[in-house]
Amino acid sequence: MSSGFLIDAGGDVAITPLDGERAAVDAEAAGYDGTIVPETQHDPFVGLALAARATERITLTSGIAVAFARNPMTTAMAANDIQSISHGRFVLGLGSQVKAHIERRFSMPWSHPAARMQEYVEAVRAIWHAWQTGERLKFTGEFYTHTLMSPFFDPGPNPHGSPPIWIAAVGEGMAETAGRVADGVIGHGFTTRRYLTEATIPAIKRGQDAAGRPAASVGLSVSPFVALGEGAALDTAVAAVRAQIAFYASTPAYRGVMELHGWEETADQLHALSTRGGWKEMGALITDEMLTEFAAVGTPSEVGATLRDRFAGLATRMSFYAPYPVDPAVWPDVLRAVRA
Repeated sequence: MSSGFLIDAGGDVAITPLDGERAAVDAEAAGYDGTIVPETQHDPFVGLALAARATERITLTSGIAVAFARNPMTTAMAANDIQSISHGRFVLGLGSQVKAHIERRFSMPWSHPAARMQEYVEAVRAIWHAWQTGERLKFTGEFYTHTLMSPFFDPGPNPHGSPPIWIAAVGEGMAETAGRVADGVIGHGFTTRRYLTEATIPAIKRGQDAAGRPAASVGLSVSPFVALGEGAALDTAVAAVRAQIAFYASTPAYRGVMELHGWEETADQLHALSTRGGWKEMGALITDEMLTEFAAVGTPSEVGATLRDRFAGLATRMSFYAPYPVDPAVWPDVLRAVRA
């Protein structure tokens, strides 16, 4: 059975731009369809520019670039450059981050994240349209206004067109926004098939319907947890995945996933532990049932079969979330197993 979705490498939150460039080359050689460059400790556009020069085939995605840490003009410029350097292989993945980081780390305004994200995407596209067509830039919104583009600052038409925009979404409000204005949704690792089918995808559809967009117009990327190995190695991987699931489950922003499954009590317990610094105790509260819902566990062939069954016909792209060291030689086996 074919999975029917494309598979992306990358997503290492601590990777440097130079290491990311080498990882992109390795991903292309290994047969991945794309690579993802996150924004945590480094600017994603630097790593993407390097990867664009070093590769020829794979899709390059910012996964994600923090939208509200930038204004639409700076994002439009960076994305336009990466699209040009990569000869049209770039996907602009945007995320909102959370209020504390936007206000206290980036010193930028925060309000109405879903509405702001919709307007942000519309503003970026208006800027690209002005460059592509030479028409006057005239975007006036509630949060952003862009009405000046003199020839000196206009890069002109991009021969590869404008890149698609994907939005990271956990809650239904952002998923609905993506359905209205985005080309795809970047799902969080902390999700389940049930949450996707009962919450995320219906929200996307509501957004599509409101905007009069066709059903197949929005892609979905998933990043499921994987616990790989046998014996003691598998035990170590499972413990790391339980701990990471517990970390997300303790966060109020992700409570909706727990509520859908009837795990509110566990979410409350985890949140209480997190406020007391009880991080080492939290993983033990993740039951086998929870682990099975969130993660694929076992050998590469077992993990591949689980992911095919869980996401075939649902997702259009996939990457793997392994919050522990994995022998690089294992990933090609996982890739082949998923593709079957």
